[in-house]
Amino acid sequence: MTDDQLVNGCMNNHAGAQKLLFERYSKKMMGVCLRYVPDYDEAQDVLQESFIKVFQKINSYQGKGSLDGWIRKIIVNTALDHFRKTKEQRFQLEITEEEHSVSTEAAALENINAKELLMVIQALPVGFRTVFNLYAIEGYSHKEIAVMLGITESTSKSQYARARVHLQKNIITEQII
Repeated sequence: MTDDQLVNGCMNNHAGAQKLLFERYSKKMMGVCLRYVPDYDEAQDVLQESFIKVFQKINSYQGKGSLDGWIRKIIVNTALDHFRKTKEQRFQLEITEEEHSVSTEAAALENINAKELLMVIQALPVGFRTVFNLYAIEGYSHKEIAVMLGITESTSKSQYARARVHLQKNIITEQII
């Protein structure tokens, strides 16, 4: 079944099409959820809530761009809503001397596999992780991130810079390279 057929089936509330759409995209979208919400059970909740929104909003999908990208956008927005609702939304604004002194090693990321990178990203403090995902992975600008998260553009930039330092430190410390 093609994506267009799936969308048409979902628009007509066919349970089989909805099930197939979920099965086709849930594993990939769970990876997106886990980048924002490292707790597996919470990530499953975000995934479920996201797919409910997908089915509720399927009539707004106009076929412009990929279905995958449209679903991903809903997943990211749902994860951000979850982020805003949790108490963990405080951003860590202090740089420790240790974080500041970590040297940049470009080779560090060359030898890391996707599963290891996901683990290191999940270990980032919430603010670092959220900004890093939005900027480096989803491709949003710092200005867009600032609006989404209700922070300043400079805070977004500093969170991203600190996330990179933190990632490099953790990759080196964990001897992943």
